[in-house]
Amino acid sequence: MARHYEEDFKKQIVEIFNQGNYTYKKLGEEYDIAPSTIRGWVNRYNNSNSFDIDDNRTEEEKELIRLRKKLKQLEMENDILKQAALLLGKK
Repeated sequence: MARHYEEDFKKQIVEIFNQGNYTYKKLGEEYDIAPSTIRGWVNRYNNSNSFDIDDNRTEEEKELIRLRKKLKQLEMENDILKQAALLLGKK
């Protein structure tokens, strides 16, 4: 089960790391958090002052996500139209 950390706690961990006295591994051992989790928090927060992944995506990544959703929607609509055409063709 994934653990949930409050935003204030994450900020404290990032601030401690940013002071330069700890490595990801050392912080992880001290607070029982995976070093990769801490690395993600530090990278996101130092990049955009936010832990939300959406705030840390490039415009290209956001556009790619939007286009993939649109493609999936159009493929579903196309499948529905094919089924309707088959049903109408049988009558």
